[in-house]
Amino acid sequence: MKEFELKYGCNPNQKPARIYMNDGSDLPVEILNGRPGYINFLDAFNSWQLVKELKEALGLPAAASFKHVSPTSAAVGTVLPEKLKKACFVDDVPELDESPLACAYARARGTDRLCSFGDWVALSDVCDVTTAKLLKREVSDGVIAPGYEPEALEILKSKRKGGYNIVKIDPNYVPEEKETKQVFGITFEQGRNNYKISPDLFTNIVTKNKDLPETAVRDLVVALITLKYTQSNSVCFAVDGQAIGVGAGQQSRVHCTRLAGGKADTWFLRQSDKVLNLPFREDIGRPIRDNVIDGYINQNEEDVCADGIWQNYFTEQPAPFTKEEQKAYLETIDNVALGSDAFFPFSDNIDRAKKSGVKYVAEPGGSIRDQAVIDCADSYNMVMAFTGMRLFHH
Repeated sequence: MKEFELKYGCNPNQKPARIYMNDGSDLPVEILNGRPGYINFLDAFNSWQLVKELKEALGLPAAASFKHVSPTSAAVGTVLPEKLKKACFVDDVPELDESPLACAYARARGTDRLCSFGDWVALSDVCDVTTAKLLKREVSDGVIAPGYEPEALEILKSKRKGGYNIVKIDPNYVPEEKETKQVFGITFEQGRNNYKISPDLFTNIVTKNKDLPETAVRDLVVALITLKYTQSNSVCFAVDGQAIGVGAGQQSRVHCTRLAGGKADTWFLRQSDKVLNLPFREDIGRPIRDNVIDGYINQNEEDVCADGIWQNYFTEQPAPFTKEEQKAYLETIDNVALGSDAFFPFSDNIDRAKKSGVKYVAEPGGSIRDQAVIDCADSYNMVMAFTGMRLFHH
């Protein structure tokens, strides 16, 4: 296939639209089902690079959930603890542990379920039946993978009344070294960001505490590869082989950290007994549950515990999850990793990170205030590595 005509570009008024190879060669993808759009392909190609790099760096199957050209989460295929299975709505899948790819997808999709609503999914490995079954029951726009087991493909083809977008990519495809794009009719050219993020990146530890275990190295790799494909400025919290909070596209770095930290807090609090035991009515579907759980934790648009409201969702009135209870729960969290796509200019980022259990930090370094940031990390007995590499993505 030399080119693929799109219905329209980013918006319906942007026509004509297509994808094609500048050199006239065949596209490295096959559309097995559906008709992906412009933004779908932006998500597909960015997310595929992310999971491909995670697999190469850590040797584990990887999955990513993307929305509007940034990941809501990415994860590698480690087995989920029982409480996390329940929080991710996969505790009813007994065969889950037998598929590392399905575990990676369950983690990625379950991290930030509000943001993953209507997502694009990337899988590093051939999609198996267990992963396809999990995908089928979530609200999603499409998936990209290097292949699909025959039964898995048929399961996915039945999704969205037969219109689910399924893309197969050549795993051996290597893009040109130079990339171009146009803005306002002007062409930009740059070398591709081929910098390899690996466990060897964290040797320059600048804090007094230099104890960086292999699990933390894995989580820092997950965080930085996730950031490599996240709209900048960006900060990522990670733990247990999973990105648990991504703060993307903010002009201020501390706002990135606050956004990512807030998402990480919600992820942790979803696994508390108080949330796991909410008495939902049986007729309440997953998307509504996600919204209600977010409201219960973050107490934002609607007081889901109030008289006249709780009856819409629960069989009995739940007790509120107070800020004091949440703070006490989060104070038990530790060993979280944090990556930043550029240096921290002020120590307030470290102060905020500590509130979400951060123990390990990786950032490029190079700020005139590096020492103040290091001193702050030392005050919390954190381990901080300077990578020397910025990871802006636009």
